[in-house]
Amino acid sequence: LRAPMFLLIGSLALADLLAGLGLVANFAVRYLLRPPSEAAELAAAGLLLAAFSASVCSLLAITVDRYLSLYNALTYHSERTLGFTCAMVLLMWLLCLGVGLLPLLGWNCLRDQSSCSILRPVTKDNAAVLAVTFLLLFALMMQLYLQICKIAFRHAQQIAVQHQFIATAQATSTRKGLSTLSLILGTFALCWIPFAIYSLVADSSYPAVYTYSLALPATCNSLINPIIYAFRNPDIQKSLWLACCGCIPSTFSSRPRTSSDV
Repeated sequence: LRAPMFLLIGSLALADLLAGLGLVANFAVRYLLRPPSEAAELAAAGLLLAAFSASVCSLLAITVDRYLSLYNALTYHSERTLGFTCAMVLLMWLLCLGVGLLPLLGWNCLRDQSSCSILRPVTKDNAAVLAVTFLLLFALMMQLYLQICKIAFRHAQQIAVQHQFIATAQATSTRKGLSTLSLILGTFALCWIPFAIYSLVADSSYPAVYTYSLALPATCNSLINPIIYAFRNPDIQKSLWLACCGCIPSTFSSRPRTSSDV
């Protein structure tokens, strides 16, 4: 699990874990502290913003990595070294932590309740900026996904001509990676896009039940991502088996992993 692609998956898992902790902290600050501390409320909101930003950026990084593994298959392993990936992940997390600091730096409506968005204490204007940025990032992910599909179909045509075992193994790897990425992005769209659009059109005067009904699927995306990877990636399954019972079932394939695996 020391390959660069697993570092990106680990980044996604950490972001999803922090999102869960942020939800617990936000609930505790808002409903258990009476009266709620402004600093605690801003810190909890910042943790949520940082965690969800890191989750979105990690998914984008995984999509970019899968695209490069197919587009530059011959030079992928030499160019995408572990050190380079670590530097990119660190830069991404610093950017997301910067986003998390925005409520503490003035992106809040604690002094003017009329300017609050559904993402209290974030203001309506700032929530709109976050929602538009999210939609643009998702559009970029979809564009990369379409390019991945084109490359995968071109590989399938070449494989149909060659009829070689190695090519067939690569085709199986590419198809599975493509289906996993489809599942990840499809789930991501269903969970997040309704909430992002609602953030653009709604404000704090809207009934809270609407916000919670749309926010629940969005937050559940952080639960779904690890489940998808755990059930679809053999290397992660092997590591879980080794950690839990110290053995690997004989049903696992011994096929070596390729750069196209997700």
